[in-house]
Amino acid sequence: MPNGRYSLHDPHDGTPLGEERFQCAPGPAGWRYVGKSYRPDGTVLGTTDLTLDARHRPIRVELRSGGWQVRGGALDGVHWVRAATDPATDTDAAEGADRAHAFTGDSPAFLIATARLLDLDPGASSRIRLVSFTGEALAPRTLDQSWQLLTVEDHPTDTGPLPVEHYRVTDLETGEVRDVHLTGDVLLAAPGIDLEELESPPNPRR
Repeated sequence: MPNGRYSLHDPHDGTPLGEERFQCAPGPAGWRYVGKSYRPDGTVLGTTDLTLDARHRPIRVELRSGGWQVRGGALDGVHWVRAATDPATDTDAAEGADRAHAFTGDSPAFLIATARLLDLDPGASSRIRLVSFTGEALAPRTLDQSWQLLTVEDHPTDTGPLPVEHYRVTDLETGEVRDVHLTGDVLLAAPGIDLEELESPPNPRR
């Protein structure tokens, strides 16, 4: 069960934004990731709980941040409910649905989940529609991305070669391009995210 820590920073100027501590593992449903993010002063920023099925579809997601929570899953597209975490807040829960393939957000979990859902071979690319929940407001936004698996290279480690996948991710609305590196079910690096600690090896790609 990999567990560790990601550092979070502004991808443009490097300003520290905090960290996310996580653990993830295969399970009866497929794969589960649980993470908690913290601001630089140590206060809790938010939580992520994501479960994928055996085909890497998001059967359950729960996010909390800034006094909001989102619960959702995939069923004929994706469905979700966004509500205030404080029941005394005078805000009705809002339901949403979209013919998207999956969810995305601030947590590294979503980059891993999208890569596994696409299951690309080296050199291949694919387009995917996602519903994004970011920031403390967790407001939904639908976006389209292009993912290309550029290379898979073995890196030597004490326990044997580790296959590192290099993806190029393009936002098809803004044209923004990001390079994402991961191995198994652990993200190594992406704009604004770096793996700082890992206490056990990643689970291999399935």
